[in-house]
Amino acid sequence: MTAVLEGLRAAGHHLSLEDLHALVAADTKSRYALSADGQRIRASQGHSVDVDLGLEPVLPPSLLYHGTIAAYRPAIRIEGLTRRKRHHVHLSPDRETAHMIGRRRGKPVVLIVRAGAMHEDGHLFYRSANSVWLTDVVPPNYILFADTEDPDRA
Repeated sequence: MTAVLEGLRAAGHHLSLEDLHALVAADTKSRYALSADGQRIRASQGHSVDVDLGLEPVLPPSLLYHGTIAAYRPAIRIEGLTRRKRHHVHLSPDRETAHMIGRRRGKPVVLIVRAGAMHEDGHLFYRSANSVWLTDVVPPNYILFADTEDPDRA
């Protein structure tokens, strides 16, 4: 943790270990997790470097959601959702959260992911400490691109 605090100080942020613990505890999105002894910190998900999050596969709900913008839809229709430089594709448990995530880049589009069907076909899902659903890839045949599409389709 010393290296983290030194890095923060070098960037002009003078925090004590207690201050850092308080920031982690106050983060309403639970983006960070502390080790059991409080001496190490890591992001809950979203890593671009190789990190073992210690996540175990879990049964997903039948539907999950992904917030994006319309400009990405053509590529997603062909490639599906891919993790790019991250460890996993990030999915939301509800439309509202996905909408907020998509809104960060422009006018949001919410895609529906048939996670239950993916799981039945052998895809693994994980849930991070802050309830973000993670998977390696979402092939396009598991994605509903409009609210008018039937989520129960085969």
